[in-house]
Amino acid sequence: MITSRAFAGKHYAVYGLARSGIATVEALLASRAHVTAWDAKEEARANAPAGTELANLDEADLSQFDSLVVTPGLPLNRHPIAQRARDAGVEIIGDIELFARARPELPPHKVVGITGTNGKSTTTALVHHILKTAGVPTTMGGNIGLPILSQDPLPKGGVYVLELSSYQIDLTQSLDCDVAVLLNITPDHLDRYESFEAYAASKARLFAVQTARHTPIFVEDRGAVSQIAAEHEEFSENVLIVTAGELRSKDLQSRIGRQEDWPTLAGPHNAENVIAAVWAARNIRSNFIGRSVVSWDKIRDALRTYPGLPHRMERICDLNGVLFVNDSKATNPTATAPALAAFERIRWICGGQAKTDNLDECSPFFGHVVAAYTIGEAADLFERLLGGRICVKNCGKLADAIRAAAADSAPGDTVLLSPACASFDQFRDFEDRGDQFRDLVGKL
Repeated sequence: MITSRAFAGKHYAVYGLARSGIATVEALLASRAHVTAWDAKEEARANAPAGTELANLDEADLSQFDSLVVTPGLPLNRHPIAQRARDAGVEIIGDIELFARARPELPPHKVVGITGTNGKSTTTALVHHILKTAGVPTTMGGNIGLPILSQDPLPKGGVYVLELSSYQIDLTQSLDCDVAVLLNITPDHLDRYESFEAYAASKARLFAVQTARHTPIFVEDRGAVSQIAAEHEEFSENVLIVTAGELRSKDLQSRIGRQEDWPTLAGPHNAENVIAAVWAARNIRSNFIGRSVVSWDKIRDALRTYPGLPHRMERICDLNGVLFVNDSKATNPTATAPALAAFERIRWICGGQAKTDNLDECSPFFGHVVAAYTIGEAADLFERLLGGRICVKNCGKLADAIRAAAADSAPGDTVLLSPACASFDQFRDFEDRGDQFRDLVGKL
């Protein structure tokens, strides 16, 4: 695990004992800090590491603590403990900030931070895969994989690749990324922010704490991302603004190949993820020679061999010429739209717990949809929204939708689970939904 002498002797309050909370407590205790922790769930408290003091932080005097470390899921805008901490003058941070404060004691390394509304996980995993392919010591964490504090420190020359949500950035004060990437910003999480502008400002903070000698990378959108990029161009000469269209240039194709060569990275949205990952990798430079630690040949190899992520346009199998794709991670229409753009003849399984009352972001790609199979609480709503534009079958249950879509399919079709909805009406989470899809397809 990652520890630091900077934590020794300090008294930390840790609120939330899920996976990242447990890792935080363990790292702080190993650093010889005093830790008081709390979780509303009794079963979570039972998993507290030995040496943890348990106390109800909802009632405790917070002024006794040096820092309050909370889970990113805690809504800072409305949870009582957040206001109580502010009133007590106690800083509110997360595990990413603790990692940032531990960095001076780690072997010389680099950090890549990746944020955006959509595409963060794919881009993070792709940068990590490129580095591994190039033989660079690397690990990934943050909003993906294992909690960063639970991972062993990398050797000299290692690269930490972090997926960072706006929630995590809100809890981070000093993470100076060697390379920071902003993919896109679309309306999301507006229950946590007073406006879209406030949400965008949260993303922008990742770059505000980055020193001018480091590299910020922005995917141009002629909107919020481009505005943030323009603001940073005023004080950083290293700003890099990239576009997905670069992948069509003959020069870049001669170096890394064409998108058609990368089956797990299909679609316009992945073109943006790829170009961001490629330039992030190329801008990780050796302290000793000032040259990129990744060659173009290694990038070409990595793009060709990238396996993809579970539940994100995950290719399950090909049955008699019909491709089955699990995109269960698409929990809103904005996240579903890229999957609809990526395939030509789609049998679309959609529905669940709706986050919006429209499918406007998906509508430009309805021409790719042969038929829709609606499920969950939103089955009737989506049937009404799609009726008259697309052939719709109201199936209710995932298993029934899979059977109907498979029976209707012809060679060349894609049966796509991309729900555009949350999963909590019928499933534990989107992973459970995707796992059940995979299992049901396996039984066809």
